[in-house]
Amino acid sequence: MTKISYRACIAILALVCLFLGISPPVRAGEDFSKIKQSGILKVAVYNEFAPFSASDGGIDIDLAEALAKKTGLKLSLLPFPAGDDLDEDLRNMVWKGHYLGYGPADVMLHVPVDPRLMKQNDKVEIFAPYHREVVRLVTDVRKVPRFEKLDSIAGKKIGVEKVSISAVVLLGAEDGKFRDDVKIYPTATAALEQLKVGELDGVVASLSEIESVLRDDPNYRISEVTFQRLPPKGWVVGMAVKKSDPELVKLLQDATNALVTSGEMAAIFAKHGVKVLTP
Repeated sequence: MTKISYRACIAILALVCLFLGISPPVRAGEDFSKIKQSGILKVAVYNEFAPFSASDGGIDIDLAEALAKKTGLKLSLLPFPAGDDLDEDLRNMVWKGHYLGYGPADVMLHVPVDPRLMKQNDKVEIFAPYHREVVRLVTDVRKVPRFEKLDSIAGKKIGVEKVSISAVVLLGAEDGKFRDDVKIYPTATAALEQLKVGELDGVVASLSEIESVLRDDPNYRISEVTFQRLPPKGWVVGMAVKKSDPELVKLLQDATNALVTSGEMAAIFAKHGVKVLTP
């Protein structure tokens, strides 16, 4: 019986996988070796996601630049539009790539550090939490002098971003009590800009979105509100890479730790008017 070498077996497996449209198994550290050889760190960030990533910059874009600098690599940004769900985003931008040939990146930013998401996506490693997102209500104190609970905004015009968690929780609050007064906007930034010009009485959005637009303006009050469907402590965001990249995980985790310890992380957020919330 003819013996087949190990290399021949690997070559045959690769050809079979290619024929069947299946990616051959990747050895741990192989992707990281390719990153070192290229000298480039490809970072996926969401499109039109102010204040984190937009056409004019953002927190995640600055963070990507800082991570590339810390790791001694050149940054290559891969902006992408959000898919139907996070599973699709992780598939397209982390472990497989889009069927049109875009991606995958080496790391994706702003990924919820959530046990259920991790369990659903066993091909990725989610790690390095760097911020906590929370939803808040901001109101114009000239139109809503006092706020004690949601009843304080009954009959008031409140803006939310379309297809957002803020819209879901406000439209469903108290059996739809506030639904008729909710105004829908393409982005939270658009809603907040309308608040500033007096077209709205308040906005429900993430605290980071509110802070980035209003910048501590004393005419606006930021209030913590309790919604039945919303985690009271919000959700933590971090990064995601392929499961087969333990070296890259360590490199990026160490870089993130260094940015936090040095105060650079807080400075990146502050540049955009946002206070980083420690996960």
